[in-house]
Amino acid sequence: MKLVIQAGRLIDPAQKIDGRYDLVIEDGLVADLVKGGLKKLPEGAQSYDALGATVAPGLVDVHAHLREPGQEYKEDIASGSMAAAAGGFTTVCCMANTSPINDNAQVTQFIRDRAQDAGLINIRPIGAITKGFEGKELAEMADMMGAGAVAFSDVPRAIRSAEVMRRALEYARGLGAVIIDHAEDADLAREGVMNEGLVSTRLGLRGNPASAEVVQVARDAAIAGAARARVHLAHITTRGAIEQIRWARERGVQVSAEATPHHLLLTEDAVGGYDTNAKMAPPLRTEEDRQALCAALAEGLIDCIATGHAPHTPDEKAREFDLAPFGVIGLESALPAALQLVAQGVLDLPTLIERMSAGAARVLGLDCGHLKKGAQADLVVFDPAASAVIDPQNFHSKGRNCPFGGIELKGKVLATFCNGRLVYSETMESNQ
Repeated sequence: MKLVIQAGRLIDPAQKIDGRYDLVIEDGLVADLVKGGLKKLPEGAQSYDALGATVAPGLVDVHAHLREPGQEYKEDIASGSMAAAAGGFTTVCCMANTSPINDNAQVTQFIRDRAQDAGLINIRPIGAITKGFEGKELAEMADMMGAGAVAFSDVPRAIRSAEVMRRALEYARGLGAVIIDHAEDADLAREGVMNEGLVSTRLGLRGNPASAEVVQVARDAAIAGAARARVHLAHITTRGAIEQIRWARERGVQVSAEATPHHLLLTEDAVGGYDTNAKMAPPLRTEEDRQALCAALAEGLIDCIATGHAPHTPDEKAREFDLAPFGVIGLESALPAALQLVAQGVLDLPTLIERMSAGAARVLGLDCGHLKKGAQADLVVFDPAASAVIDPQNFHSKGRNCPFGGIELKGKVLATFCNGRLVYSETMESNQ
């Protein structure tokens, strides 16, 4: 089968392409990129007219919680896959905090099987670092890699023991794998429910200090350097952590980091009305921290944007702030939210796409996030100028806990193709 994506502005940062191209897909793979467009369609080919919209590699998310197995009432792999497709994501890496925890090859294989059953996008499991998330005994990483795990993490828990982190990094180095840590010192965080500062004092809420993140980042970077291993730092939020990352990279440490759209755009002030959709771990920080994150993302100290997609039920989020669970959803709001960084002049559009595709893939060594000839034809078509009010009630995710709900943002996904197959389109939505 042949398909031609026509009349779009094709942006593929991995190839430094930005211009008017027709994208030719054959048997699910990129067959050709034709600058200026084809003069006529190949015989027997179908076409999709992008009508001047942006065509880009399918987005890659290295940090999402899809909840299955065991918490399907919050999300399952089918609903998460559909949410991802609607958000322009064609590859999603799901964290191991399922029930049972993904700390063995059987659970890893189950997740892959369920993803195949859903048949929409590429789901890549992330295995646990320690058995049962207990932070003591290492899980069988080699077995999980054999079953399809692409990295290892105990997120949303940090690895508390420095010795366990050292052994995990050394084990992962031998496998060529990446360790992802929740960058937070639990002793300093003290079960805080928001950023420690003037706002937390005014609201009477227990604070989580910025130093909890800075200390953990410094520790992880030091151990990774000594072990000559790769560590990835999940959802960085503070200026101090960025300074530690810079220090480590200048010394050759293999450390990468991600930031979320909500940490890049919102601050602790969003908690002002005790809004539990602004309760997350790590917490929203200060405006100074937010600006430092944006600058680090533009510079490349922050390698990629990840959603941190963490669905909860409305009843759970309706509890008083102290008791409500941490986490917000992001698969369907990430692109329009992140596009605000372009509107604000933080990034240009090609750089933003790189941070959400090739840059994210590079963190975990995944062969995706680009549209080179012969690559799997995973792509998104979106209109960066189209405005829409974010309405979580219309999301495909089972979660409604979105921090951007009710806000008008520019950027609308028009179509998502995975393996050359249309898995989402705005037209499908309007016809339902």
